[in-house]
Amino acid sequence: MTPPIELQPFVIKSVSIHSKMMFTRAMFHTSDMAQQGKLLNAVADLVEAGKVKTTMSDVLGTINAANLIEAHRQIETGSAIGKLVLEGF
Repeated sequence: MTPPIELQPFVIKSVSIHSKMMFTRAMFHTSDMAQQGKLLNAVADLVEAGKVKTTMSDVLGTINAANLIEAHRQIETGSAIGKLVLEGF
């Protein structure tokens, strides 16, 4: 659970805070849980059609010690742009 946030400093700045959670339907077992799969498939179709661009920048290969070290190196040096992917979980 996320710790509480002191909101008073935001009030004088007229800031609004909005939160979204991708897995709300599954967490609360809503009657429309299948809709989440439909939405994810629709987004996947848009990505494949080139209408939505993924943030994935590189696939480093199978998850192993060497690839974990490389992913960590890229993140630590700040050279990673986008998401790094390790496969085979």
